[in-house]
Amino acid sequence: MKILIVLTSHDRLGDTGRKTGFWLEEFVAPYYVFKDAGAEVTLASPKGGQAPIDPRSDDPTDQTVAMTRFKNDPATQKVLTNTVRLAEVGADDYDTVFYSGGHGPMWDLVENETSIAMIGAFYNSGKPVAAVCHTPAVFHKVTWQEESIVKGKRVTGFTNSEEEAV
Repeated sequence: MKILIVLTSHDRLGDTGRKTGFWLEEFVAPYYVFKDAGAEVTLASPKGGQAPIDPRSDDPTDQTVAMTRFKNDPATQKVLTNTVRLAEVGADDYDTVFYSGGHGPMWDLVENETSIAMIGAFYNSGKPVAAVCHTPAVFHKVTWQEESIVKGKRVTGFTNSEEEAV
């Protein structure tokens, strides 16, 4: 099984001056599940190279088993510094695509034409597409037979009210 994980390249939270990126746990937990199951995993991001970790997602008091594993895993850390440019991957080469969460994707993936077309290619060929937390927003412009791919489906994600509460 070949899985594509898409991460953000965006590292600033709007005009707040605060850093952002992808949410660490929302990357490492599925990454290790996929790897431990024997999947071949490729990481991609809009710009390629180092994908930024949201520093708020790496609070020392909130470490999970997967996050600790990542901190002790130089091979995965190296893979994360060398993500493939999103424009250089195609749906034909993978069995599924997973979008990791965080605030960063809201700036560089939601409106990204390459990402939208790629999700459509996965979906239209019957391959699973998945996203966590904020990133289900990447589906909003993807269509199948001129309809939104989420029309008639139940979709979960991080809501505005949850964002305000946090």
